[in-house]
Amino acid sequence: MARPEKIRLGDMLIQQGLLTQPQLMDSLAEQKATGRKLGRIIVDSGLVTEDAISKALARQLQAEFVDLKSFTPNADLVKLLPEAQARRFRAMVLSEKAGKLIVGFADPTDLMVFDEVSRILKRDIDLAVVTESHLLTAIDRLYRKTAEITALSKELTQDLNDMPVELGDILGLSAGAEDAPVVKLLQTVFEEAIRSRASDIHIEPLEKSLRIRFRIDGVLHVQTEADIKIASALTLRLKLMSGLDISEKRLPQDGRFVVKLRNPVDVRISTMPTQYGESTVMRLLNQGTGLLSLDKLNMPARILERVRHTIHRPSGIMLVTGPTGSGKTTTLYAALNDLNSPEKKIITVEDPVEYRLPGLNQVQVHEKIDLTFSRVLRTALRQDPDIVLVGEMRDQETAEIGMRAAMTGHLVLSTLHTNDALTTPIRLLDMGVPRYMVALSVNLVLAQRLVRVICENCAEPHALEPHEREWLRYELHDHIDEHKYLKGRGCPQCGNSGYTGRTGVYEMLEMTNEVVEATNQGDPNAFIEAGRAQMAGNTLRRDAVRLVLSGRTTVDEAMRISSTID
Repeated sequence: MARPEKIRLGDMLIQQGLLTQPQLMDSLAEQKATGRKLGRIIVDSGLVTEDAISKALARQLQAEFVDLKSFTPNADLVKLLPEAQARRFRAMVLSEKAGKLIVGFADPTDLMVFDEVSRILKRDIDLAVVTESHLLTAIDRLYRKTAEITALSKELTQDLNDMPVELGDILGLSAGAEDAPVVKLLQTVFEEAIRSRASDIHIEPLEKSLRIRFRIDGVLHVQTEADIKIASALTLRLKLMSGLDISEKRLPQDGRFVVKLRNPVDVRISTMPTQYGESTVMRLLNQGTGLLSLDKLNMPARILERVRHTIHRPSGIMLVTGPTGSGKTTTLYAALNDLNSPEKKIITVEDPVEYRLPGLNQVQVHEKIDLTFSRVLRTALRQDPDIVLVGEMRDQETAEIGMRAAMTGHLVLSTLHTNDALTTPIRLLDMGVPRYMVALSVNLVLAQRLVRVICENCAEPHALEPHEREWLRYELHDHIDEHKYLKGRGCPQCGNSGYTGRTGVYEMLEMTNEVVEATNQGDPNAFIEAGRAQMAGNTLRRDAVRLVLSGRTTVDEAMRISSTID
């Protein structure tokens, strides 16, 4: 195909019946006022979809439209166009045909971009049309830095083997630190972790190798395995970055630092001595990630209504429970987002501060200088707050201070590590909190888990396995075959996992008069009976089945999270 012709997008959309003249005039007026691209204005206004515009351009140019949701580009050919240019020009090499490279362009009307890509590739190219959003997703997926991480780890190994090289140069302690091998390796690891939506990075020394793994959507994936010789250099550099004691290798240490990528990323680091060296785990808290609202958390309507009612009460405690990584802090901040206003003073006491929310007074706990949860909480209550968030009720003292606050006119939000909602009040009693405090201060307990969501692009009908059918029988009884079940086949869009992202599963215990009375009786069996009656079977398991029946997740995934609560 020859160089594409110049096209007036608006006129083309009118010719193909996708846009009216008044709609075009309004869009052109907005373009003149804002300077934004006309196509983006039309899509954002909901006038024409991105796919429809791309297909219209392909018809006009008599070019191929490539749907990158289902098409897998040739990974070797993709790299012919460097990532920086692919992002800048919104273009990607897709395949090769008859000696020509097939290149997908998000904006095939930009002749300067076509010419520049041709110059860089130094090959004859044929134009294809792709949608911009799918192109950017494909760039994130295909320009993975696994090979670069492996190459940098080998480079670091070689430098460590070369005796004349100064250790300070390797670790980046001297001028030009960004060029030090270990700095380049770690920077690449962090970039790939953020690109992959990883929540944690695990650097683990094994007997003969160093393994680097990312936790993505709650599941660990091996990123690379490197020479064990570089383990100490990586750990030493990370300790220096987080202000830890580099001479201490026998005891666990915790710290934090900030990595500057596209958005600042707060990193919480934990080191632990193991048989073959120090294991390092880093939790990534991306400050560029927007806060969710309560409406976006996928709570059942009944639970959402009661949570909203509870957080708008003037006093009492709402507890969110679940294991580490179950989204408790996200839920609490969604509640704070709903409550935040100039009329209310909100203080948070956290370790670490995971989100930044304007208008809040956020305090970072620092155990080394005795800035503990209980100490900060006592001080916070003298600051005349309306609402207090306590990151975690870790001990009896913190729990009692929080409950006294709730009994004296403050709304308190906090978390607790328990398996379900029903055992949470019992856990507080086991911690030594007086029974009357639990009965009078706790308003609502919300237990939650996170399940992976089926990839919409490759979802297909799924025939139930015998063990899945048996598990569903508990909730559905003889109505199992009345429903359809889905599973992700695996595609380029989801990295062949069948899942994209996660969503919440919830259950709620409300401290009604009957439950409070059972709490005061001191009989655990009476309390459990009253609690079960109040919950009316609306458990984490039932909510997981709700997601299965709605096609959001698989039976296998629902079984995985419910196995921790059965």
